Amino acid sequence: MFKSKFLNGVDLANPQAVYTLNNGVKIPVLAFGTWQVKNGDEAYNAVREALRVGYRHIDSAEGYYNEESVGQAIRESGIPREEIFLTTKLTNRHVTYEDAKGAIEASLKRLGLDYIDLYIIHWPNPIASRPHNEKRNSEVYRAMEDAYKAGKIRAIGVSNFRQHHLEALFKTATVKPAVNQILINPSDMQEELVAFNEKHDILTEAYSPLGTGKIFAVESLLALSEKYHKTVGQVVLRWSLEHGYLPLPKTITPSRILENLQLFDFALEEKDIKLIDGLHGVTGLSSNPDTTNF
Repeated sequence: MFKSKFLNGVDLANPQAVYTLNNGVKIPVLAFGTWQVKNGDEAYNAVREALRVGYRHIDSAEGYYNEESVGQAIRESGIPREEIFLTTKLTNRHVTYEDAKGAIEASLKRLGLDYIDLYIIHWPNPIASRPHNEKRNSEVYRAMEDAYKAGKIRAIGVSNFRQHHLEALFKTATVKPAVNQILINPSDMQEELVAFNEKHDILTEAYSPLGTGKIFAVESLLALSEKYHKTVGQVVLRWSLEHGYLPLPKTITPSRILENLQLFDFALEEKDIKLIDGLHGVTGLSSNPDTTNF
């Protein structure tokens, strides 16, 4: 059974557990995702509630159009800034060094923060730069490296990168990506890509860890829910942690925000982890960055 080396020394019974990135930066093992959370009261209230109940890792993006409200919620939370880990991402329309340099400054301004904990290239092959994505990624990543070296960003990474995208980036990168945020759930574990991430000391972050809700009807997961006296969502998020992924569940419902955090008072038996591993294709989700139309 696969267990990430990033789990070494991590106590998954501790709600404040952290992984250590390849540059030594500590990152909470669970994040509150904000994809499709609307800017304004919705994003502000959701992030404030997440922080109130104990999340210390918030994931946003320029392309989510909610950085203003996410930043405001962080600033007004009453929690010291250094205790909150904030991720945001470079959107597809930025294709040059200068584009990315400006985008980083714009995100900082929208967030109202002095630094970003993790900054990520959101997509490796946007239509705006095809078929020259290798050059584009090299250019924007160089701007990210410069911001990292200037202390504006504590760690840099990528999202939706396949092995060939990473290999191309390695040709010019001077700072190794710290994370690769990819689609990971019981429907699609992307084992080969995760193994490549591991080989290069890149942490695998799992977006859509609940299969955009489609896992809740899977009978075998319902049975495990009863066995562990936990919800299906909690079982699957715990499965993600047991492998050493970093899941980013998203919800705006206060009860679910708390529920998704309550993962540290139980552990799955190995046979049940293997059972969940075998649920390939149950949600029908897939993500190929080289063929999408954006």
